[in-house]
Amino acid sequence: MRRVAALAGAAVVAVALAACAPQASVSLDVPAQVAADLPADTQTQLQAAVDRAVAASGSTGAIVGVWAPWAGTWRTGAGSAKPSASESFKAGAVTRAMTCDVLYGLAADGTVKLGDSVTAYVPGLPGLDAVTLGELCDSTSGIPSYMPAVSGRLFANPERVWNPRELASYGVAASPGAQPGTSFADSDTGYVLLGIALEHASRRTAAQLLEKYVFAPAGMTASALPTDASVQLAGKYSGNTADGAVACAEPTDMTDLSPSAGYTASGVTSDLDDLGRYAQALATGARSYDTDARFASVLPAAADAPSWFTAAGGAYQAGSLIGQYGSIPGYLTAAFADRNTGMTVVVVLNNSRASDTLVRSLAWQLAAIASKAPAASGQTAPEAGLPWTADDMGAQVTAAAVCPIP
Repeated sequence: MRRVAALAGAAVVAVALAACAPQASVSLDVPAQVAADLPADTQTQLQAAVDRAVAASGSTGAIVGVWAPWAGTWRTGAGSAKPSASESFKAGAVTRAMTCDVLYGLAADGTVKLGDSVTAYVPGLPGLDAVTLGELCDSTSGIPSYMPAVSGRLFANPERVWNPRELASYGVAASPGAQPGTSFADSDTGYVLLGIALEHASRRTAAQLLEKYVFAPAGMTASALPTDASVQLAGKYSGNTADGAVACAEPTDMTDLSPSAGYTASGVTSDLDDLGRYAQALATGARSYDTDARFASVLPAAADAPSWFTAAGGAYQAGSLIGQYGSIPGYLTAAFADRNTGMTVVVVLNNSRASDTLVRSLAWQLAAIASKAPAASGQTAPEAGLPWTADDMGAQVTAAAVCPIP
């Protein structure tokens, strides 16, 4: 996944994807971003796609960023609440990729090996001797998710502080899935166990590890694995009305959901610019510990997934995009970047009632629109495209809608 011809002109640049505020002085080998806004026609298409997804999900707010290195940037808040593009929010499933970053960073430092058994670092896990740290990262451990067992309690008492060992115990106790290493099945339990194991191996907290290997290398000054739920973008969940319909107009507030409920699977908080820098660094392999092998041995992301949609290394690959997406109570989040061009899309919707397919489809729709953006003066647009169209993904957003689209 090293730089190919499309990155021949890339330079070591300060990783401020948007020149809206001073950033930490950190240098990464990423494509240089032209200092311009995306063309007006491109912005109009992006805005229309976001507005439809906001309505379809029942969200009152969305925060969206699109960076096309050859064409320009677009950062906005949308929805009836119209949040600022600089507001903080819960990164959700993007945390999974970050936890894998820590694994690869510690492996590069010689602290752990990908093939180490999780039981070498986390005692009291009978029957999991064959599960490796690498399989926890790849989500091929066969260990089920803990979320089905605790979701009711999260909605009833979102502020409750959870012990990560307790969360993991619910997944470990569930009926096992496939044999380790044989198939992909996204597991929050696996990423929590991986976080616990890396803490024990390094004798550092997960928050310290994320700062060292993820946030500091990319200048992510607004990101953390916090102990409290303090974020600016309010999170919502639309339950049901008395007649069983989705309560689109009266969502429940979930902003106070404790980050401990996600821990190293979904507990990180961040903002738009930080996640933009992160997604681009992840996709282009810009950190010192990044390795081609992480995304080399991919598996289908689902049994019926198209051949271009795969998973490995704590991330999804969709054509030339690499990133993560998912749902936690209150938020739907996606962050993807193109490994060849550095084009980056980050989006968060503040109502989690819809399937996370909706936010994934929106992110890919925005990527399809941005990939066609004409080059700014003195720049050259890339020739490569994506294996879907904006209309394809717009139709998927519509199919995933839980609330009326005007």
